[in-house]
Amino acid sequence: MVDTPDHGHVPVLLDRCVDLLAPALTRHAADGSGAVLVDATLGAGGHAERFLTQFGGLRLIGLDRDSTALANAGLRLAPFADRITLVHTRYDGIADALAEAGCAATDSIDGVLFDLGVSSMQLDQPERGFSYAKDAPLDMRMDPEAPLTAAEILNTYDRGELTDILRRFGEEKFAHRIAGLIVERRQRAPLTTTSELVEIIYQGIPAPARRTGGHPAKRTFQALRIAVNAELDSLSAALPAALAALRPGGRVVVMAYQSLEDRIVKTTFAAATASRSPEGLPVELPGYEPEFTAITRGAERADAEEIERNPRSAPVRLRAVERVATSNPGRGGNKS
Repeated sequence: MVDTPDHGHVPVLLDRCVDLLAPALTRHAADGSGAVLVDATLGAGGHAERFLTQFGGLRLIGLDRDSTALANAGLRLAPFADRITLVHTRYDGIADALAEAGCAATDSIDGVLFDLGVSSMQLDQPERGFSYAKDAPLDMRMDPEAPLTAAEILNTYDRGELTDILRRFGEEKFAHRIAGLIVERRQRAPLTTTSELVEIIYQGIPAPARRTGGHPAKRTFQALRIAVNAELDSLSAALPAALAALRPGGRVVVMAYQSLEDRIVKTTFAAATASRSPEGLPVELPGYEPEFTAITRGAERADAEEIERNPRSAPVRLRAVERVATSNPGRGGNKS
């Protein structure tokens, strides 16, 4: 995403998302009438605005854990107020959001879009503490009303817990060393700002390693952000809920920006598109066929033109699947 004077961001892979979801949204009417799309990461509403504009009969349910983002998106989407329902929740609250919008948790919607990670608006608000390039309070909450902050983690977790977070969520090679310096530093005074943390990270990473792999603080900041917002746990719960909510012919599109997220998406989609027949059988058992089919080959990336126009699209990995009709008697209402 890049800054614009209008809404502060450019949606990533916007045309491709429309291309992938359009067949699911227009199965019954070219204008999307009768179809429901869930934007599970509403953000500034750029993707949602395009879908609502292009498909004049489409109904959209927008989710976001950031109440400020939700309010701003509501203003942007005001011309479509009669076709939208906005819900303040993390994306693993999709079942409750569907209930609030009058939809069932299963077999009720036609598309789901996930645009994962921290939003452009959050990155560009220094006071949120997401960026290592600007001095700010150690916050990193996507939901400003949530209780846990990066400062609390840094000032209260022991060295082992800090090391685990930096290794698991940031894949930081020098996690143990950085964690030790954090504990040592906070004994003098609590850590309060991002610049203090960056200083510690520079001390913890040897000079040769600091010269490779991007900014030295990138991995630690990613790890803390994931821990503060429980992003991976939320994603692991949200994807099955999204798949379950689809009608036959419905599609889920996910854009991930780092390997840990993409690994969860890849694993979940691989399981969903696999046969459920016992291994070793020469034929597919009726009712045990895969419930989903992949509609992208591996992970799609932004092309050079998009990256030049929108540098924040460079790391994106897009994957998509479609719900297929099955004869599984355990999935009532799915036969066609």
